Amino acid sequence: MKTPAEPLFTPPPTTHNHQQCVHNALKTAETLCVERGVQLTSIRHQVLELIWESHKAVKAYELLDRIKPLQNAAKPATIYRALDFLITQGLIHRVESLNAFVGCRCSGRQHEQLLLICKQCEEVEERTASQVMQALAEEFQRAGFTAHSKAVEVHGLCQRCAGLSSE
Repeated sequence: MKTPAEPLFTPPPTTHNHQQCVHNALKTAETLCVERGVQLTSIRHQVLELIWESHKAVKAYELLDRIKPLQNAAKPATIYRALDFLITQGLIHRVESLNAFVGCRCSGRQHEQLLLICKQCEEVEERTASQVMQALAEEFQRAGFTAHSKAVEVHGLCQRCAGLSSE
């Protein structure tokens, strides 16, 4: 009997140390950039840190508003260049349906994405969902379709919000 894919990162709300989460994400980014010989510049680091302030997706112009006090000369192009770098390095994901960005919880390895987006609390949970991705790959093969990238976004209620709404 197959078991469902485990989430890459699903902290229990009462025990989640978000500061440790942010610290781990930034340390991973720093390590990967050194290994790859690319620069995690100050602006890129600040954008990544702002994205990791929560597990909610954040829009580029929200990032610009939040980075202005830190980088007075920041322009939209500054943010978009940082976002492009962070995506290329696999440190963040673009949430297409929201036109926003979220930190990647399994940076450092190539992977496909299943993003569960809570419409109530707006948190985004990244899951491996290997069985779902395998089923999609098989469907693509039957259709003779070559996928260049795969990301599945599902909107609904997370477990915590579903529990709150049923009370």
